[in-house]
This record gives sequence, structure tokens and C-alpha cells, in this order.
Amino acid sequence: MSGFLYTEGVGVSYEERGTWVYLVVTLGTYVAYAVILLRRSGPLVDVAYKSTLLWAIGIAVAASVVGRILVEVFARGDQKTDVRDRDINRIGEYVGGAVLGVGMVLPLALTLLEARHFWIANAMYAVFVLAAVVGSVVKLVAYRRGF
Repeated sequence: MSGFLYTEGVGVSYEERGTWVYLVVTLGTYVAYAVILLRRSGPLVDVAYKSTLLWAIGIAVAASVVGRILVEVFARGDQKTDVRDRDINRIGEYVGGAVLGVGMVLPLALTLLEARHFWIANAMYAVFVLAAVVGSVVKLVAYRRGF
């Protein structure tokens, strides 16, 4: 069963393109959010982060939807998913979920230590991004190399 997802000679699938969109959008919006915060003057914990955080999340969701629609438009009838796609999605979501579950210990600890809301919110956002990135990378590796 070690080679059941062998992909040599297979083109980029519809689901793989969607995974790339999600990965690029997630990383891009997080980096933009971090750059915006770091460019503001004053101590980092005192910057106005709430609206920027909400905008970053909203833009990420909207850009992912638009990106996925564009993938559908340009896929030209190649939107079929098969067992391989479902298996890859399942394992990627499983690994991403595990990262999310373990990673949420950080914001929980910050909350219990009564840290400032800035650190708790940003730790949560960072963990969500990390889980999305790890899950997406697992999927992309599975598409290119198999399990």
C-alpha cells in the first residue's frame, strides 16, 4: 500500500490547485498582517490590532473563495475528485487539525497567565495559520510524492 498515491506523470489536479490557492492566500494575508503591525509606531502590544486582524481574516476568506472560483473557471471541466483526492484531503486535514489542537495550548496558557489580549489573539491567529500551512503542505507533498 506504500505506493497507492504514486503521482509521477500526473498533472496538477483541481484539488491540488485549490490547495495551492489556500496556502498562498493564508500565508500572504498573515505576512501582510504582521508587516502592517510591525510598521506601526509604539510598543507592539499597544498598537491597534483588532480591526487589522479582522480585516486580514476577512480578506483571507474572500480571497480563498475568489481564488477557488478562478480555479473552477480555468479547470475547464476538470473538477472531478476521486478517492485519491479524498484520501489526501483527509490526511492533510487530520494533520492540520492535530497541529491546531496542540497549538491551541499556547493561547490557552497565555489566557491562564492573564496575558494581554494582544498576545492571546495573535497566538490564536498564528496557530490557525500554522495549522493551515502544515495541512496544505502535507496535501501538496502527498500529491507530488504520495504517502
